[in-house]
Amino acid sequence: MPSVKAWDRAMAPRARCSPAAVRRCLPILAWLPSYSARWLRMDLIAGLSVGLTVIPQALAYAEVAGLPPQYGLYSAFMGCFVYLFLGTSRDVTLGPTAIMSLLVSFYTVHEPAYAVLLAFLSGCIQLAMGFLRLGFLLDFISCPVIKGFTSAAAVTIGFGQVKNLLGLQNIPRQFLLQVYHIFLSIGDTRVGDAVLGLVCMVLLLLLKLMRDHTPPVHPEMPLGARLSHGLVWTATTARNALVVSFAALVAYAFEETGSQPFTLTGAIAGGLPPVRIPPFSVTTANRTVSFTQMVQDMGAGLAVVPLMGLLESLAVAKAFGLTNTLGSLVSSYPVTGSFGRTAVNAQSGVCTPAGGLVTGVLVLLSLSYLTSLFSFIPKSALAAVIITAVAPLFDTKIFRTLWRVKRLDLLPLGVTFLLSFWEVQYGILAGALVSLLMLLHSAARPETQVREGPVLVLQPASGLHFPAVEALREAIARPALEVCPPRSAILACSHVCSVDYTVVLGLGQLLEDFHKHGVRLVFVGLRVPVLRALLAADLKGFQCFSTLEEAEKYLMQDLGLEPYDICEDSDPDPERTATEHTATLLQA
Repeated sequence: MPSVKAWDRAMAPRARCSPAAVRRCLPILAWLPSYSARWLRMDLIAGLSVGLTVIPQALAYAEVAGLPPQYGLYSAFMGCFVYLFLGTSRDVTLGPTAIMSLLVSFYTVHEPAYAVLLAFLSGCIQLAMGFLRLGFLLDFISCPVIKGFTSAAAVTIGFGQVKNLLGLQNIPRQFLLQVYHIFLSIGDTRVGDAVLGLVCMVLLLLLKLMRDHTPPVHPEMPLGARLSHGLVWTATTARNALVVSFAALVAYAFEETGSQPFTLTGAIAGGLPPVRIPPFSVTTANRTVSFTQMVQDMGAGLAVVPLMGLLESLAVAKAFGLTNTLGSLVSSYPVTGSFGRTAVNAQSGVCTPAGGLVTGVLVLLSLSYLTSLFSFIPKSALAAVIITAVAPLFDTKIFRTLWRVKRLDLLPLGVTFLLSFWEVQYGILAGALVSLLMLLHSAARPETQVREGPVLVLQPASGLHFPAVEALREAIARPALEVCPPRSAILACSHVCSVDYTVVLGLGQLLEDFHKHGVRLVFVGLRVPVLRALLAADLKGFQCFSTLEEAEKYLMQDLGLEPYDICEDSDPDPERTATEHTATLLQA
């Protein structure tokens, strides 16, 4: 008869190919067999709503990335198709986002070839992180660091669009220089761009407020009221497309009259992008840049872009990675999940990831037939779309919240926020290091609760590891040994799950110090792994008890004092109790 292990080995391949395992690899198989007509109707509505949102945003985010407008649309459809098969959430949408576009602008020297190669390499890195389960790396980026970075990104992106909002030319992209040159050139503002941009911003804000304050529809409402509600919902959901279309019509009307007071987007390459491998070298007017040199030019972007892309949710790392890898074949730059469009998707009542299929088809149709019309879109209108989209990313409430909850967390937030205006990677790295130092400080200086009395009771508030040894020795020695006369002590270790060799050595030295002073140190509440480690070290004078009352009784008797606070049914021989407790734990 085969052993259990042999049976498990024989069954392992069959288990890996089981229907449940296949459904985990291809989530579409879980919902497609039960797909219904009602789901189709809701997915069509949601897909169209998201599509009307993503098309103007994609054109605008390409400007943030420093790329031609069509690259925003190239990046907006592959994620829809990949997530159709691999999507684990019906609401999530993948595509270009403001923050990812900003990162692309930092690391691709505004060359499309660099952006496409970065998408390919980012996808490969994200896939590797997903398969190797390296998501724990993201645990070292704390919430204050993320909030500091996103708030700085919102300011950078929003202020970066002021030049388009005002129609200013020749403004550098570096943030600090940008601020200086915008104020220096404020007198060159084009009135047409400024007026149209402000009007578009006001319209977008009004439509958003209307959307937020529209009462929900009820089945008992009259048909006319439900129709009007649906009209308002459609207009407010597709507000980006409506406002951009309005601005384009105004610009076209002026073009027909022979005068153009606006700065237009200009010609956009029409048609679908060619399917080809990512560029592993690029030829400029002067030289050919090799793959190695391109990777060196992107530098820290190969770490920052994949990590920030996965920061939203490591659970869909496979979908993110495949989207970026396959997207690079159609000239996409790196993409990730969009919070704003995901919210639109959810509010539209999407039922399955099939809503993304409708969105992707809509983007492809716009690439095929509408690019000639997109050339009339004023840049100030796209700037208004970007500014209103990134404004919510600046979280003003986080400062008040951290001030109330833990003021020290304002330090990594502030460091990240300020340094991100200089270089994004420096801001994130500095904020993560500050958070890590705060974590190490708490591990090296754990709080120790002390209960005074003839017998001192000390309880570390957290686990014990080697950085905390000296702090623990000081916390115990000061109230127990550095007084006259010295006092015996109990170390309550209920919060200690494991110890390392340095901690064991430190505890052994403490036992020796207590012995030299003629008093005792005993242990209470040891867990089995800790007890095994201490017994294996064969510490001289080591004793442990199951309860605090037993330890106190033993030490009080040792001091020749009357025991106090002892249960009547407690063991009359504490030394025997300690021995039996140790044996019981080890048997367990």
